[in-house]
Amino acid sequence: MNTTVHLPQVGAETFGDITEDANGIPLTHAQVIRNVLAEGQKAEEVGLDFFGIGEHHRDDFSVSSPETVLAALAATTQNIKLGTAVTVLSSDDPVRVYERFATLDALSSGRAEIIAGRGSFIESFPLFGLDLEDYEELFEEKLALMAKLRHGDPVSWSGRHRAALRGQQVYPLLEGKPLTTWVGVGGSPQSVIRAARHGLPLFLAIIGGQPAAFEPLVDLYHRALKEFSEPEQPVGAHFHGLVADTDEEALELLWPHYQRSMNRLGAERGWGPASRIQLQAAMGPQGAMMAGSPETVARKMAKAVTTLGLSRIDIKYSAGSLPHEHLMKSIEMLGTEVKPRIHELLSARQEN
Repeated sequence: MNTTVHLPQVGAETFGDITEDANGIPLTHAQVIRNVLAEGQKAEEVGLDFFGIGEHHRDDFSVSSPETVLAALAATTQNIKLGTAVTVLSSDDPVRVYERFATLDALSSGRAEIIAGRGSFIESFPLFGLDLEDYEELFEEKLALMAKLRHGDPVSWSGRHRAALRGQQVYPLLEGKPLTTWVGVGGSPQSVIRAARHGLPLFLAIIGGQPAAFEPLVDLYHRALKEFSEPEQPVGAHFHGLVADTDEEALELLWPHYQRSMNRLGAERGWGPASRIQLQAAMGPQGAMMAGSPETVARKMAKAVTTLGLSRIDIKYSAGSLPHEHLMKSIEMLGTEVKPRIHELLSARQEN
């Protein structure tokens, strides 16, 4: 019997959510950024494979320049991969993205990763003088350029939203392999096909519904890679979650912060008020929230890995204003208890 098992990498992600202290007072953006640094160092300490930081330009998140924080982590870690979750490529300049990540790659000795996406917030578009009517075209053009730049070779390219490049070498030069560049998608078939067309790995943002519902998109991605004569690429996925001692504790910790965050988003986007039942359903066996005891979370993550054929599975462990000490404990349990249990469960399935 073939017992070879391809075990997934397990990562932690944060948006640098503005957290509260023990008295319920919001921390400063500066303090949250310092806490994110400590959280990344903890992720390395407990054996996680990836630490990702999202880019946002609004008051409830502290990190607008993930690469700067990741550079600090590069200097204080040795093994963990460091990347974004996501880089909002639509409102950035791919040449500057390459320059920043090539620098991070040098500082980290090859551990830098980009997850390029359009993001779920639009504040960066007016901030940088971009028109939302160009939303689709901006990402299409910039991803095409990024797919060329990531190799570190001279690039020729032209488009509508940026000056053309004619055999342009961009610096610093890479020290070997191309920059690892995933395409983050939220469920659009067009986005999946776009990732395959450029031969880039796919990263799914699964923040609602049932993870199994994304299986047709994964199948589409693999079919599209073949259609474009591109080699097989890994698939990763990002979930929200929290690891606590028990399922009940996870629910009690999450609920007030989840309610506040979802109600703010709901007011912005026209959703109804958040409900506790909604959170409980998301935390249930079929839901997309990877929250609960180490055993509960490990089993849900292992199931998602098997269903979707994931090479990496990440948890966004930060949850609105949930205090830093709970986030640190969640990271520790994700590395010391959940990751080994996922590997144990998947190894046992392979043997059977």
